[in-house]
Amino acid sequence: MFKALTITTLLLAVLAISVQAQTFEDEPLPIDKVIEEELNHNVDVAWQYFRLKKAYKASLLRMEESLATLSAFPTYKKMDEVIFIYGMSSYYLAEGKGSQKIVLERLREEDRERFTKAKLLEDAEAYLSKLVEDHPESKYRDKAEDALKKLKKN
Repeated sequence: MFKALTITTLLLAVLAISVQAQTFEDEPLPIDKVIEEELNHNVDVAWQYFRLKKAYKASLLRMEESLATLSAFPTYKKMDEVIFIYGMSSYYLAEGKGSQKIVLERLREEDRERFTKAKLLEDAEAYLSKLVEDHPESKYRDKAEDALKKLKKN
């Protein structure tokens, strides 16, 4: 009897210690929160490239990375900003604006197609149209519509 009581007490002590070891003072963030923070960071960095440095290729690539993530996270609150930056960066690159010029001969072969003027203009029109249609309340809508008018004149 004493042996059984001792074993039971030891088992309870071990279980209590292992349960206590599994409690966290700071609970880990839910995955949606982590993704949102990463997306917010990407948008902030893309705006810096876009506004301050006129580095449209860098902002385009940053938003391309975010768009891949957003396919699994469609309710992101700054979706209109992602679409706007991607569309306008494509437009400005196609027009040869900004601090980063696209020289197709210097690009890797697999990147040449996506940075041709025709492809950039196609992407600009697609993303700016998506912004206007899917986010009519966006503060970037007017700028997107102006760019679309210019695109359609060409």
